[in-house]
Amino acid sequence: MTAFTFATAGRIAFGPGRSAELAAAVAALGSRPLVCTGSDPARHAGLIATIGNAATFAVAGEPTLDIVRAGAEAARAHGADVVVGLGGGAVLDAAKIIAALATNGGDPLDYAEVIGRGLPLEVRSLPVVAVPTTAGTGSEVTANGVVTSTEHRVKVSLRSASMLPAVAIVDPELTLACPPAVTAHAGLDALVQCIEPFVSPFANPLTDGFCREGIRRAASGLLRAYAEPGDIEARSDVSLCALLSGLALANGKLGAAHGLAGPLGGQIGAPHGAITAAVMVAVSEHNLAHAGQVALARYTEVGELLTGRSDPRAFLDWWAQAAAELGVPGLASLGLEDADIEPVAEAASRASSTKGNPVPMTTADLAGILRRSL
Repeated sequence: MTAFTFATAGRIAFGPGRSAELAAAVAALGSRPLVCTGSDPARHAGLIATIGNAATFAVAGEPTLDIVRAGAEAARAHGADVVVGLGGGAVLDAAKIIAALATNGGDPLDYAEVIGRGLPLEVRSLPVVAVPTTAGTGSEVTANGVVTSTEHRVKVSLRSASMLPAVAIVDPELTLACPPAVTAHAGLDALVQCIEPFVSPFANPLTDGFCREGIRRAASGLLRAYAEPGDIEARSDVSLCALLSGLALANGKLGAAHGLAGPLGGQIGAPHGAITAAVMVAVSEHNLAHAGQVALARYTEVGELLTGRSDPRAFLDWWAQAAAELGVPGLASLGLEDADIEPVAEAASRASSTKGNPVPMTTADLAGILRRSL
């Protein structure tokens, strides 16, 4: 049995209507909250109004180094003693990074992996209350935040155990207004985040349970949530899949789809979920062609959970149908050019996620996957 450790948010509240508990959760942690939102704070003005003495900070798009620098300054200027992340995965990541920088000081590049100094975040972060409004990243239960360096054209992480949110409030009702493309890409990313830890050689019995249930929930709810946006049961299935995927990836390993997503995101600026959805078929085909018996058995179980068929390729059949129904674009449509392939593949070969793949990947393998995903 694989040895493992497990860590997650201090408390998780899941279910329709649970966002009504936000004000009390914040008040239990501090009295001067900074609320990080998406580009339009008015979208959740009613919910924000329930939080006393709050300042807001808008995160427009994927967080960049400059955005989190400005957010940390806003937190200090407000005298924030608690940070709320109310938005999609990008907002939650920004909130966690801002909460860490507010107490640790310095620049995000002091602590960033790969392009930064990689220093430890030695001072405990401000407590974070994470409230996702999309169903995809699972960032509400992970101990890292992803930020883009526009100068280096790469996404990197800051991570610390103290960046785990104090409270995660997952209310599927908040996802009802998600645009169809966000529902599709975020939901498929959540599914990828359940599949990759499940087929990884670093899988463990605890994450296996999260992954199995997450895959079942995606099979039950994702296509319904896309076709019938007001179906709260379908939305709940996808929100639970996303939550479970965060628990799995935070306590296990991902794989080459996410190894590629980091440098691709920095290079082409496309949404993370669209990228992982675009490369997942080619990554899985490569894995199936080179996998040993254990990984093949895992892919067979994934296919059975999704389709009821005991066949390692049933997963790919399901994905092809889902991608067609959900309108998943190829990498060329997302902005990848042939000249970008080799440098992206080289960066992906060094990514920590790639090391969790069930079969080793060379730079040439990764470049081939990118070309097949165009």
